[in-house]
Amino acid sequence: MSARQRAPRPKRSLTAQLASVVLSVEAIVVFLAGLVVYGLRVLPESIPDWWGIVGGLVVAVAMMATTRFVQHPSGIATGWALQVVVALAAFLVPAILLVALIFGGLWAFATIQGPRIEARGRAASPEGEAS
Repeated sequence: MSARQRAPRPKRSLTAQLASVVLSVEAIVVFLAGLVVYGLRVLPESIPDWWGIVGGLVVAVAMMATTRFVQHPSGIATGWALQVVVALAAFLVPAILLVALIFGGLWAFATIQGPRIEARGRAASPEGEAS
């Protein structure tokens, strides 16, 4: 080991782990959706087409940044807001609605069922054991 040892990171909850995975994979898909918006030239004429790439990149970076604090309620709320942003992109390219439904469902599962699964695991574990 090095002279400067780091303290072990606290274990992340199942909810935080699931939410991070969903947002990370969705960030890649959202960036690719930005490329689709650019390629199909669906933005209004007054907006340059390259803003589709910028928009996809900004939302993807926001999703990756959100993965760092999904263990807090504000991170979960930010994740829900980002799901709404992706769903609104379906006004530009209707096929993005499929992406919004799939990842929105995964996000809902991670944030709603995650705590339930954790509670069930804590209830089933014997006293004195860390879960």
